[in-house]
Amino acid sequence: MRSGKLLLISGGARCGKSTLAENYAQTSGREVVYVATSQVLDEEMKERVRAHRRSRPSTWPTVEEPYALEKVLWQYGRRRERLLLVDCLTLWLSNILLDKVGFNGEQLADSKIGPVIATYILTRAKNVAALAAKVPAEVVLVTNEVGWGLVPENTLARLYRDLAGKTNQAFAAQADEVYMVVAGLPLRLK
Repeated sequence: MRSGKLLLISGGARCGKSTLAENYAQTSGREVVYVATSQVLDEEMKERVRAHRRSRPSTWPTVEEPYALEKVLWQYGRRRERLLLVDCLTLWLSNILLDKVGFNGEQLADSKIGPVIATYILTRAKNVAALAAKVPAEVVLVTNEVGWGLVPENTLARLYRDLAGKTNQAFAAQADEVYMVVAGLPLRLK
């Protein structure tokens, strides 16, 4: 029997979605496990990670997992008294996409590979979303809305934008609650 719930918190860059997720987790009364999906590839990212760590309680263990979100959900999501805060889905998506197509999208030169990769990633996203909705722990997922701007000029960026939108839809369909954060203000969508 499931006792947790699945929350999806979305929004643009620096809108306050991580702060909302962290505040929710802190007041939940649950044992919080922070799941970081980012990869530290440069100095700027190192500083972002340090800032995120300073913003949350030191008592929260951090699990760094850029690819195998399924494994983390299985391993840490079995306890009802736990809350998993996953930050963020779009970084997880970009990690998987770049692993499949190369950092510059080299594999996308073959026009047949894009749809195969997209199908793989969307199937995986749907499976992870279903798992997140089934584990006994409460799961809070942070994600980005990336498709509200101009159409990207290159194939890799367009594929990422499209996959991010469809991945967010897959998780929103499974979520008990969905929030959009704009200028630090949460708007409940579901």
